[in-house]
Amino acid sequence: MYRLRGVTRRFRQGPLNLAAVFDLDLDIDAGEFVVIQGRSGSGKTTLLQLLGGLDQQTSGTLAFEGRELRGLNDRQLTALRLHAFGFIFQQFNLIPTLNARDNVELALRPARLAGPERRERAMALLEQVSLSDRARHLPSQLSGGEQQRVAIARALANRPRVLLADEPTGNLDSRTAEEIGGLLRALWLEQRQTVVLVTHDRVIAALAPRVLVMHDGRFATDSCSGSRPEEVLTASGC
Repeated sequence: MYRLRGVTRRFRQGPLNLAAVFDLDLDIDAGEFVVIQGRSGSGKTTLLQLLGGLDQQTSGTLAFEGRELRGLNDRQLTALRLHAFGFIFQQFNLIPTLNARDNVELALRPARLAGPERRERAMALLEQVSLSDRARHLPSQLSGGEQQRVAIARALANRPRVLLADEPTGNLDSRTAEEIGGLLRALWLEQRQTVVLVTHDRVIAALAPRVLVMHDGRFATDSCSGSRPEEVLTASGC
């Protein structure tokens, strides 16, 4: 699914030219659950933004499904972000004046579904994250964990080929964080959803079969636990 070779992203900071990520090589296969772990400033969020087409590398090649992202125009990148990538953030980014169902339904508008079909799909997605009974509640009436479940349902709205999660448990208590991590793991196990998750939390990282540890813009380790389903293990070679 992803193939990165020599990927570097540099930023200007006054007179300095700093590399947030430097000379990264990485392959991610369809159906993998990969965690990118590291401290703040290690480059993990920059890497996730590159994987999601939200930013572009300064040098190197980054291909998604065989297409170099840096070679795509704005229209092509927008289409990928709408249909290939599902984004989950630390801040839930729900619209406060819309209830849970409407927040999910809003993500379905680009698909140009009829109103009843959009509502049916939104409810099915909320059911998938065990939140259908809270469909008519506003974000302010939901706990942090419930808001993140709505955000996950929204990210799944257009059947993305990969979920990209940036510190999705960072604003949650430890027990709720494990529940959200478990939900993402279940999506991988049961639906073979490709998941790339950024976290600094070792407990959340332990839920994934493959963990990439970043330090100062580079990979310190790339380890596999061997706990993935047999068919995914065979596909990835991990």
